[in-house]
Amino acid sequence: MKTIPIETTTLYDLEQWFGLQLIPTYDLDWQKDLPVLTDLEQERLLRIQASYANLERRAMLENTVKLAVISPLLDLAGFFLPPFYVDTETSVNIALPDGEAHLRGKIDVLVLQEQIWVLIIESKRAELSLKVGIPQALSYMLAAPVTNHLLYGLVTNGHSFVFLKLHRQPEPRYSKSKELIIDRDHDLATTLQILKKLGAII
Repeated sequence: MKTIPIETTTLYDLEQWFGLQLIPTYDLDWQKDLPVLTDLEQERLLRIQASYANLERRAMLENTVKLAVISPLLDLAGFFLPPFYVDTETSVNIALPDGEAHLRGKIDVLVLQEQIWVLIIESKRAELSLKVGIPQALSYMLAAPVTNHLLYGLVTNGHSFVFLKLHRQPEPRYSKSKELIIDRDHDLATTLQILKKLGAII
């Protein structure tokens, strides 16, 4: 059976293989009534911004993005505490419907609640566009073992953030948020608020 690396997939591939469709109007139900951040959380966000500003002066690799940006945000959102569990480099294999090939890759960061995949995070080098990571994240989301739950994703290069939401029943369809920028207005605060809201509603 042919093996296709997930990092080479495109949105067109996913549309052809799985019938994945974009919902044009972004579903904002989980972005309403966002939690208010504390002063301490606001201070931590300023520290994340300062760390990123210092690191972006050099080439910032994926692992640096995880350490400097993703890990602090997950900590502030409470995803390192029960009932959640964080795993990294989770191997994924997805058989294509035609049975002639399968996709293979590794999820950068996976947040679980028991055996249910809650949030999939795909990180990229700082200089890469999020357009590279969105098909990867959606591929991983399509591989989730439980098909009757909504699944959320986050794609980031440390500077920008895009949230994804995947419905797998009755047919796979997804929506995506606007791009949030780490040093623009209150975008980093909004990113944390959305993560906290997801933790509360899941």
